[in-house]
Amino acid sequence: MSIRDVYIVDAVRTPIGKFGGALSSVRPDDLAAHVVRALVDRTPQLDPARIDDVYFGDANGAGEDNRDVARMAVLLAGLPTSVPGVTVNRLCGSGLEAVIQAARAIALGDATVAVAGGVESMSRAPWVLQKPERAFPAGHQQMYSTTLGWRMTNPAMPPEWTVSLGEGAELVADKHAVTREQQDAFALASHRKAAEAWDKGLYDPEVVPYPGVEPARDECIRDSTSMEALAKLKPSFRADGGTVTAGNASPLNDGAAALLLVDDEGLRACGREPLARIRASAVTGIEPQLFGLGPVEAVRRALDKSGRTFADLTTFELNEAFAAQSLGCLAEWPELDPAVVNPRGGAIAIGHPLGASGARLAGSVAHQLAAAGSGTGLAALCIGVGQGLALVLER
Repeated sequence: MSIRDVYIVDAVRTPIGKFGGALSSVRPDDLAAHVVRALVDRTPQLDPARIDDVYFGDANGAGEDNRDVARMAVLLAGLPTSVPGVTVNRLCGSGLEAVIQAARAIALGDATVAVAGGVESMSRAPWVLQKPERAFPAGHQQMYSTTLGWRMTNPAMPPEWTVSLGEGAELVADKHAVTREQQDAFALASHRKAAEAWDKGLYDPEVVPYPGVEPARDECIRDSTSMEALAKLKPSFRADGGTVTAGNASPLNDGAAALLLVDDEGLRACGREPLARIRASAVTGIEPQLFGLGPVEAVRRALDKSGRTFADLTTFELNEAFAAQSLGCLAEWPELDPAVVNPRGGAIAIGHPLGASGARLAGSVAHQLAAAGSGTGLAALCIGVGQGLALVLER
């Protein structure tokens, strides 16, 4: 059996909304349906009935995104009921996992045309209540937020594994001697690059605003922030000697993204030039509390599989869960030119809607390669509970 080439024909995303912000009134299944519909509308030559499957990442799935949000997106987008949908969960890597699974199905001949993406509404993530072990409990019951992080933790888990995400970022900062000033400078650069990219119209080809919702650009970008302003923020996780703050970490967000993937037959059916071709992917595991360094080995393995090196990279979208973990990863890739990393800003400025972020990164890399005309690009994320995921694209 031969392995087929897999192409990304198009990629779209919503503007990323802040927690409780512009997109907080929109259900996650509606966000997912919006990007699926927009993606299909942008390729009018393709009969939607030819879509073999829709893969969507979703990290929480505890609220309105329950019951297979990928299938809900298909139905709400008005696609033929013959189009199936599957929801995948690799926490922060869910959107990229969806792209990889869709690409794998096409490469193996199980599909010709697929949609892959991700969605998250952290604003609308519900509180949940465990069922009591016995009926009619007389005491108070604990309610859990499903927005982010550990909850209902299994007591068999070693406590050093179940630290908060922010404490995990502090551990990476300790490991690599990443200072508060370095983190703030990294965050400031993220905001400046993102604002500049929007001002230059670089995001126009991929962003599809949700109807009736303003603003039409990513809501968390702080154009006017400064090192002085960032320095005033108190540490969020360690009161004594902490370096991780709200200013040098990604915020809580809402958003969705989707990509159209095809083989050669599907490419002819679309009648469009592809943005990029998928070259290789890799996933790895690491100690859960050091999750921020998850991409280090995944990136190396993906590059090795693709026959490429850091020197070949035109662009590299590395998800900025925290400045500390991003800088920790960069410290372990001394051969990488940092100038190619997140040239249009990263998640600290743009936002990190968990299940959507990986699809956003992959789509951004594809659009950047198309704009450049040629090159090799890479998308990678750290993942809570200790994993890393990476995807290599080329044009």
